[in-house]
Amino acid sequence: MTSDRTAPQRAVTAAVAGVGTSLFGKQPDLHPSQLVWRAVDEALRDAGVAPADLDAVYVGTVFGAPGVAQRALHAMGITSMPIITVENACASGTTALHEAVTAVELGRFHTVLAVGVEKMTDQFAGAIHPESTDIEGRTGLALPSLYAMAATRYQALYGVTDEDLASVAVKNHAHAVHNDRAQYRTPHTVEEVLASRMVADPLTLMQCCPIADGAAAAVVRPHRSGTEEVVVRSSVLRSGGLWDQRCAHVWGYELIRDTATAAFDLAGVGPTDLDVVECHDAFTIGEIVTTEAIGLAPEGQGAGLLRSGHTALGGPQPVNPSGGLLSRGHPLGATGLAQTAEITWQLRGEAGGRQVDGARLGLVETMGGGVAGVDGNACVMVVLERTTGVRA
Repeated sequence: MTSDRTAPQRAVTAAVAGVGTSLFGKQPDLHPSQLVWRAVDEALRDAGVAPADLDAVYVGTVFGAPGVAQRALHAMGITSMPIITVENACASGTTALHEAVTAVELGRFHTVLAVGVEKMTDQFAGAIHPESTDIEGRTGLALPSLYAMAATRYQALYGVTDEDLASVAVKNHAHAVHNDRAQYRTPHTVEEVLASRMVADPLTLMQCCPIADGAAAAVVRPHRSGTEEVVVRSSVLRSGGLWDQRCAHVWGYELIRDTATAAFDLAGVGPTDLDVVECHDAFTIGEIVTTEAIGLAPEGQGAGLLRSGHTALGGPQPVNPSGGLLSRGHPLGATGLAQTAEITWQLRGEAGGRQVDGARLGLVETMGGGVAGVDGNACVMVVLERTTGVRA
């Protein structure tokens, strides 16, 4: 596993050769396998490879039943190869991608499939239940509460307003209008967002991502010299460190910041070089904190990106053109690979009405959490670039 501390020398440059997703939303009549079939079939066709061409599969899922990967893949003829299932909270899908990329870079495998899948409507009617085996879970502290506390602290420190928080949802719902796979595609006003039911003060219902059913997939293989492909400039996975009263920032900030720094250093780029970003906006405050942590804005000034239109379509650095988790939906295991698909489509110029003009360099950021006393379960950052040649 590659990290910024012990990154081994890469034998080859990995490329995302094909991507695919299912529709996202509450799909109670569909089996998890059916969601996987659609995503994987599209990814394989996009990459121009057959099941027999694959050397290994990494699958990310959080609540999937034992054997969910093999149960879905055997019907597609994807058998007799390593199939590895990983769980890393919301970053499970991107963890699968990271492992696929690392395996290709180190020459362990040639052609690898990364899949993320989650069927949440079978298990939850609304919010995900707190984990009772965790200290915070036993107190009933669910993630909406944790993010609400972050929002309250940010409002106290930096003057972020309720309207600023709602503006994240307004922007991302506007982006999702152009995404025919998104769960919610209706535009909303700040007033409508603030008027929706209060979930955890100051976060209203429309500032919280919906549960969803969905799957996403990507085919990773070595970059072919002289061809225009989406190559992986860097992929970094980190788990959170200890987080307690000594930490100056809200939960998750340090983990996101440190993972971004490592990813940019490995890629040889900086945040100002990015053309488009897909980040983990499970709650509106999450996008504001993340844009600061990855360096798009100074600490405490993330809301200014919304006010100026900097992160909206048509702005200098659009964030979550897919609609993000808030509008596309958040089937946990599939989210990171859905973000990867979106950035891949953006860099190829295939994003339709939500296309970011001239996008060449994009970032995928997925944050998974949380566990009491730890600054997030995991964070994955992947820097992707459209290129026509082999980079140095």
